[in-house]
Amino acid sequence: MKHSTTEATRRSRGPARRIGRSLALVLPVLLVLSGTLAVTRVSWSGSPDSSMLTAADTAVSDAKPAAPRAPHEVLRDKLLAEVQDKDPGVALTHLQEAVNARPSLAEHCTSIARSLGHAAVRIYGSTRAQAFARPVCDTSYATGVVAAHG
Repeated sequence: MKHSTTEATRRSRGPARRIGRSLALVLPVLLVLSGTLAVTRVSWSGSPDSSMLTAADTAVSDAKPAAPRAPHEVLRDKLLAEVQDKDPGVALTHLQEAVNARPSLAEHCTSIARSLGHAAVRIYGSTRAQAFARPVCDTSYATGVVAAHG
């Protein structure tokens, strides 16, 4: 005796099985592609302002790569940004902390402090810039303020 429910069950399972198999093949591909695209959009440098690398940016440049910068140049640029963003007092405090942490920066301390003085005069004017003076690196900041004013 033949049961009709068995044949109906097998027939109704066919389209669902085909859809399931299609999804089983397509879904992993979609997940891999979306994951790859997500990784290329992440800012790995931690800086939100840095430009993102995309697949279109793979052109090779003819320019030589930038030479690594000396630690005192990096510190100078960071502190000059602090003078502009915060105030010269914060930058001078960070300069003193950097020199205490890395004594090799001591030979550049006077030139960095002088640069901070010049920048402070440009941003705040000579009178207000002088108010931030501290005895960092033998008063080189004050020397920079005076030199920029005169």
